[in-house]
Amino acid sequence: MLPTIRSILELTILQAAAPSVLGGAAALDSAVRWVHVSELLDVTDLLSGGELVLTTGLELEKDPNLATEYLSSLAHAGAAGLIVELVGDRTRSLVALRDAAADSNFPVIVLEHRVRFVAITETVHRMIVAEQLEQVERSRDIHEAFTQLSLDSAGTQEVVEQAAVMIGAPVVLEDLHHLALAHAAQGVSTSVLLQDWERRSRTTPSHRGSGRAGPEQWLQVPVGVRNQLWGRLVVPMPPVDVTVASMVLERAAQTLAINRLAERDQRELSQQAQAGLFNMLRNPRGLSEAEAVARAASLGLKRSPFYVPVAFRAAQLGTDRPAKAKGQRDPLAAQQAERALLELLALSVKSMSGSALTASIQAGSVGMILALPASQLEDATLERLAQSLAAHAGEGSTVWTLGVGRLRGTLLEAAGGIDEAAHVAETAATLPDPARLFYRSTDVRLRGLLALLRDDPRVQQFAESELAGILEAEAQGRTGLLDLLDRYLESGGNKAALARSGYLSRPTLYARLAQLEGLLGAGLDDAESRTSLHVALLLHRLRGDSGL
Repeated sequence: MLPTIRSILELTILQAAAPSVLGGAAALDSAVRWVHVSELLDVTDLLSGGELVLTTGLELEKDPNLATEYLSSLAHAGAAGLIVELVGDRTRSLVALRDAAADSNFPVIVLEHRVRFVAITETVHRMIVAEQLEQVERSRDIHEAFTQLSLDSAGTQEVVEQAAVMIGAPVVLEDLHHLALAHAAQGVSTSVLLQDWERRSRTTPSHRGSGRAGPEQWLQVPVGVRNQLWGRLVVPMPPVDVTVASMVLERAAQTLAINRLAERDQRELSQQAQAGLFNMLRNPRGLSEAEAVARAASLGLKRSPFYVPVAFRAAQLGTDRPAKAKGQRDPLAAQQAERALLELLALSVKSMSGSALTASIQAGSVGMILALPASQLEDATLERLAQSLAAHAGEGSTVWTLGVGRLRGTLLEAAGGIDEAAHVAETAATLPDPARLFYRSTDVRLRGLLALLRDDPRVQQFAESELAGILEAEAQGRTGLLDLLDRYLESGGNKAALARSGYLSRPTLYARLAQLEGLLGAGLDDAESRTSLHVALLLHRLRGDSGL
């Protein structure tokens, strides 16, 4: 801190001059930036603010009536205070200064004994320079400490703890939802520090830079890069030195932002490397199993006796929405969802002490080769993986469907099974009411076969011919016909069972089914006819759900 007028008056050299405060005692703690000696009564143009003015008052003695104007001009120029050396018979000046100072908040001090102004100037300037040097050294120490934390890729908790130690007060890192991500209590209990945290935090508005705000006057600084802020650092209790605390918080925030960017870059580099190897394994072109295993091991996939191919399909990117939503898809959102899934999968596999290769295989689909130490662990591992995804799925987040290929004994065979897993995942995502954590080919059966054939023009023509009457009627506004047919076929052609379900009253149901038969030009009681219609309806649903 810069020296104050009060600390300067306590210097031996000034105490010997018998200082007396005439006015402005409440402002004696004003910081002094520099010392200025002048006998002029108008020094407005010579001051820039924060100066302690020293004068013998000889000019003021000539016309004491100018005292009020003189003090007003000094205060207006931003001077910190005035020290006047009144030695000898200077009663008029003393009276004038006392009267002027009584009506002003500007600090005015008179000295009864002669003093060497140069000695005051040297002493005070030495104090100022020493403080500035101390600030430079403190800033250097803070900079070096947090630079080292950046080089060491220190964790969030370590950075927060370092900041708390340097500030000498508790520090909390919170996200944009006012949840405490990390904290260092520093002398207080955690229960006291974090008591009713979310409510207290919401009453404290955020600043674009460092500053104090809220009813508790929290010192805070945002964390992030430019417009991509993701949190803020907070000192929820008054620090000893606000200037130092602000400096530490700013450097800590920079370190957290840099480390997060470095982690993201590292993850992206790892994902790119895995994607390159993933594509190579799916199209080996002479790549041996030994070389494939060696390359995969360099990216973290452990050598194992078993490997299982897994595919993740984003349901909301084209498998559970009707074709009319096709134009509403957001490619950027899809990429962000895939990136988030890759990061989540890496964390989930690590939490299970497992290893895997993951990569995006096409828009809305992510592939994985999961290493298993024993075949008996396949279902348990897949269940934990699926549960981890479900646990981290928030409102509005992407829903992923898991398709699993056959367990393989070699890495290259598992890579070759990714297409099977992707087909299962894509097909399973079209199920009207998915109830499994993951799916295999035996779970999708006929629907899986139809998913493979749905793009064949002959298959398309078959589905359209079978359903032509209903599709034309629905196009004319007679809705609910396809839904009725679907429910009837799902009930196995049992009209009584469908009526008991409460979907429609028995007379209405029979009448509506008769209308369906008329539109279709075929009877619904015939088993082969129902099978044909069921296949056509499944094809129609598959094409609609995939956005084709």
